[in-house]
Amino acid sequence: MDTLTRLEATIAQRMFASPDESYVAALKAKGLGKMAQKVGEEAVETVIAAMSGTREELVSESADLLMHLLVLLQVKDVPLADVMAELDRREGTSGLEEKASRGE
Repeated sequence: MDTLTRLEATIAQRMFASPDESYVAALKAKGLGKMAQKVGEEAVETVIAAMSGTREELVSESADLLMHLLVLLQVKDVPLADVMAELDRREGTSGLEEKASRGE
């Protein structure tokens, strides 16, 4: 089992913990909007770290982003395996081709 899969399992367990004892449960208690907002905040912080931070700051913010994304996926009942399958599907396809196939 890889790190993201283990983290996904931990998040799934903590969803049902007391919000007083688990950050994940506390985030869930605040609702979908707050969870989505946290993903956005962490994405912005990751970009800032990439542009003007240290390598260590980028690593830390990237970890925060992945964790919050996994929380959001869990609440929306989207398994990490589905995201990985989509990445597998795209493998070998030019990014330009893939984007064009979505009509963007």
